[in-house]
Amino acid sequence: MAAGTQETDYLIIGAGSAGSVLAARLSEDPDVQVEVIEAGPVDRSVLIHCPAGLALMARTRQLNWGFETVPQPGLNGRRGYQPRGKVLGGSSSINAMIYMRGHRADYDAWAAAGNAGWSYEDVLPAFRRSEHNERGADAFHGTGGPLNVMDLRSPNPFSPRFVEAAKEAGFVANPDFNGAEQEGVGLYQVTHKNGERCSAAKAYLTPALGRANLRVRTGAQVTRILLEGTRAVGVELLQDGQRLSLRARREVLLCAGALQSPQLLMLSGIGPGDELRRHGIPVHHELPGVGLHLHDHPDVVLVHDLPGATDLFGVSLGGALRVLRGVGEWRRQRSGMLTTNFAEAGGFIKSDASEPLPDLQLHFVVGKLVDHGRKTFLGHGFSCHVCVLRPKSRGSVRLHSADSLAAPAIDPAFLQDPDDLRRLVAGFRQMRDILHRPALARFGGRELSASAAARTDAEIERFIRDHADTIYHPVGSCRMGSGPLDVVDARFRVHGLDGLRVVDASAMPSIVGGNTNAPVIMMAERAAEWLRVGA
Repeated sequence: MAAGTQETDYLIIGAGSAGSVLAARLSEDPDVQVEVIEAGPVDRSVLIHCPAGLALMARTRQLNWGFETVPQPGLNGRRGYQPRGKVLGGSSSINAMIYMRGHRADYDAWAAAGNAGWSYEDVLPAFRRSEHNERGADAFHGTGGPLNVMDLRSPNPFSPRFVEAAKEAGFVANPDFNGAEQEGVGLYQVTHKNGERCSAAKAYLTPALGRANLRVRTGAQVTRILLEGTRAVGVELLQDGQRLSLRARREVLLCAGALQSPQLLMLSGIGPGDELRRHGIPVHHELPGVGLHLHDHPDVVLVHDLPGATDLFGVSLGGALRVLRGVGEWRRQRSGMLTTNFAEAGGFIKSDASEPLPDLQLHFVVGKLVDHGRKTFLGHGFSCHVCVLRPKSRGSVRLHSADSLAAPAIDPAFLQDPDDLRRLVAGFRQMRDILHRPALARFGGRELSASAAARTDAEIERFIRDHADTIYHPVGSCRMGSGPLDVVDARFRVHGLDGLRVVDASAMPSIVGGNTNAPVIMMAERAAEWLRVGA
């Protein structure tokens, strides 16, 4: 596309996981012009490409929107932290790179809820098409796809020790959480390639940048979607202090994520009328479900102090020297300790043996993780997360104001439903049991006092309310379905409007039982298929 052109076939809002996939797949057709609009910069930072760099990005607003929730009654009035990628690749450029699809039953449930074409058998081909799994192809995995999936190149020695401890606690080993069965414990596969992060941008968007029919704008924030009657015809954006309008001949594809997609719809006059009028926004299209049904995996972390264990990440002279050596090894060979994704091992377990599916997920972290890594403690240690995979609590995304540059009002309603807390208490007890098994306990670790004092269910509940937060998987705020509070149909088309689709985690009817990045990539692969055939 020539510089300065103000019209294109497809306008894609957001170059995150979904936007990167759509840009690459749609621009494969040389007769189609595609423009992607991203608020953040180009993904040049070494902190993106070196996997261990995620520890620094999580601590700051560098390449990160760094949102906060509204005060959460379920968390004793605390505000939760909501990091979201602000860069090409979006959150896939700052996440922990775990390749996880969720349970097959999650997709069957989407289909059973009235979303035709979304069963596990329906979505599996798109997962396989997106993937190049270095283990090779089989009935569940693909090779030759853009997204590189591999085993960790240089796993920390404590990660297999965690798996052994979990086996000592009675859990089964599982070498492939995305295969025939999800339940069990093991090492995670990661979206890495040659010792570097393989974000959605690196997998899909970067290889397509040389195409004449693809343009990517960075540092450009969309302020509203433009409507003519009931058709989306373009966007207004702010770039370098100037307001610009771009038009889409075919469709506008909203891929800003579960927090910002509903915000942008409302800023554009699409959403619940009372909310829009409250902020003085003209109602162009009443759609009451916009921003509802937000939910996420509530998560709590146990931390063990392990003095002298410099194999683990921590703050000490020995640890600093080891990191310096690791920098050299990563620069020369793309191997060593800096290829870690920190959450190297984990598993899927049940809060009670009677559960039909694993309802809890564990993430074992090879360092002391407190407050999303934003607090620093001397010494070395390890941590473990447990999260509830299918929470019942439902929150919302609303507006703080009509200012398009203001953060959205994010309310995940964590632990609003008592069932979520019940499961989290059970998971906390099982996680503690694993961390005290001989495979780990023989190293002499000590649980930090804040959690160690919590022994009864009531004490554990208090600890959870004082320390729980997100594991970074917000979904559902532009829910797919055919009901009065659903926002998009089973092909992502916004109800009641033409030329506008929402393709990202906000469209999930319900959260999947696992990390959400791979499912979003799968969803965008399917959307691109339908767009290419005009469906």
